[in-house]
Amino acid sequence: MATFFLLIIYMAFISLGLPDSLLGSAWPVMQTDLGVPLETAGLLFMTVTAGTIVSSMASGTLLKWFGTGKLTLISCIMTAGALLGFAAAPSLVWLIICAIPLGLGGGAVDAGLNNYVAAHYKAHHMSWLHCFWGVGATLGPIIMAQFISGPDSWRDGYLTVAGIQFALVILLFVTLPLWNRVAKNNHAALGEEKEDLHGAGDAHSESSENSIKPLQVRGIKLALATFLFYSGAEATIGLWGSSFLVNMKEVPAAVGAQWVSLYYAGITVGRMVTGFITFKVSNRTLIRCGQITALAGAALLILPLPPVFSLAGFMITGLGLAPIYPCMLHETPVRFGRKHSQSIMGYQMAVAYVGSTFMPPLLGFLASFVGIGVFPFYIVLSAAAMLLFSEKLNAFLTARKNAWKNNTTFTG
Repeated sequence: MATFFLLIIYMAFISLGLPDSLLGSAWPVMQTDLGVPLETAGLLFMTVTAGTIVSSMASGTLLKWFGTGKLTLISCIMTAGALLGFAAAPSLVWLIICAIPLGLGGGAVDAGLNNYVAAHYKAHHMSWLHCFWGVGATLGPIIMAQFISGPDSWRDGYLTVAGIQFALVILLFVTLPLWNRVAKNNHAALGEEKEDLHGAGDAHSESSENSIKPLQVRGIKLALATFLFYSGAEATIGLWGSSFLVNMKEVPAAVGAQWVSLYYAGITVGRMVTGFITFKVSNRTLIRCGQITALAGAALLILPLPPVFSLAGFMITGLGLAPIYPCMLHETPVRFGRKHSQSIMGYQMAVAYVGSTFMPPLLGFLASFVGIGVFPFYIVLSAAAMLLFSEKLNAFLTARKNAWKNNTTFTG
């Protein structure tokens, strides 16, 4: 039963990734059909992201009200309805209206499922979960590409993805009773292991911080900064990598796009491999190694080497980024205790969305003054900041653990 239920969660994450890449692939046709300016896609993207940030930050409260199963079901109904609205939208105004529930539903289910897997499954499942998100994000443009050859056909693409989402809604509704049952079984199985990881200190933490709000939990701001720079670096490479390759390395535009796709392939494949590595290596070690690898890959882009080394830099950076996000999410209950993990998970994901929304445009702003050659330096600084805040958090957690072991008061 647990394996079947895990497959449902994986399918939910595939469906979560499906809408994320639809707008970009359909926009050239949508723009012509709707008769709106090119930059309007940015408005839609910002609307979806704003809804995602709001629901991510509210996910802790929503999870307490509904539970993970019901919240996932409600969120999938919202996203499926929003995608259906996109398919039928007669104007830009309707698209903006439908973008609101699309973002709200996506953020809530994202935070809820991540916290559920972090609390009830081992680390390799978190890596594979985000690998399946990559599968969904890859399938979205493939599905849309089948429909955008004829007039008004982008609507059929959205309708198809909406149909997939509604099929998942039915599956989630039928399996709703399994959520609490599987959670109890997995909690019992992982209980001793989690206790070993937390030690007596976690009990001390949860009793002493019983009334503290998520942002007041010690160490959380360092974790949030790490998520901000991770997501900012990942999204900035995806948005501006091809422009850097074309303008600075003088590769053809088609080749630049292919090389950026290999960067995403590095992330997806890296997360699949990371799932197996977690059987032998701790999350903290994987996060540190990934950050150092990403920093090395980004540094390779700075060097005045032939273009093929830039391809290597992109792939190395992608492989380095692969384990960081899922491993940081899985560490949330270990770092901050189960009591706060639901709310903190939502805050972490909200800050991650902030990073992916605002850091790429910031590079664009800088590039308008100094040129796209600033791209690799921007990525190196982002990766270095991510490593710095992560290591400061590790030092804080180590000091706290030692204080608990020695039965002394921790004031870090």
